Amino acid sequence: MDELRRFRLALVAWAAGGAGADAAAASARELAGGGVRTIVLVEGYSDQVALEALATRYGRDLDAEGVAVVPLGGATNIGRFLDVCGPPGLGLPLAGLCDIGEERHFRRHLERVGLGDGLTRAGLEALGFHVCIADLEDELIRALGAAGVQQVIEAQGETRPFHTFQGQPAQRRRPVEHQLRRFMGTHSGRKALYAQALVAYLDLERVPRPLERLLTHV
Repeated sequence: MDELRRFRLALVAWAAGGAGADAAAASARELAGGGVRTIVLVEGYSDQVALEALATRYGRDLDAEGVAVVPLGGATNIGRFLDVCGPPGLGLPLAGLCDIGEERHFRRHLERVGLGDGLTRAGLEALGFHVCIADLEDELIRALGAAGVQQVIEAQGETRPFHTFQGQPAQRRRPVEHQLRRFMGTHSGRKALYAQALVAYLDLERVPRPLERLLTHV
């Protein structure tokens, strides 16, 4: 297991608290000294997959650069991770990505640990924290367009399941963009699958602003 992966696991165990937290903290501190330069806090695994895939398309290797992309397991966990990664803990440079609906959690806890005061959207971006409108899937769907996303679905061999989903009573009258976004969240692992697939298909001249700005920052 590579050191950055071990670092992520130790960080998650430390943030979770409990009986193993002290040992996890010691491990995270030791591993951080081995070359972790920046920690990027994202809501979930699909965000991590998208960022790492996009970095690869730009010719970058985030692990080799010491950039650890860490999924929070939900935006409401941001406070715990800022406690262990930010000024109260490791004190490492931070950046992040969140959905617009969770922006308030990020803003409040960044201010709580001393990384800002009265933060605006521009203030968040200056810190390296960027907001998806409405979420990662929505950003990618708008960047590729509905027709482009459906080509990716076809390439994944899921056109028939998508058409079945479209035919459900709750979906029939909704815009296709909404159907696409909802479809990606219907099965476990599908968000991460499409995060990587959509980024692979993405025109690099049309990269969603939050993703492009975040990678530029780190």
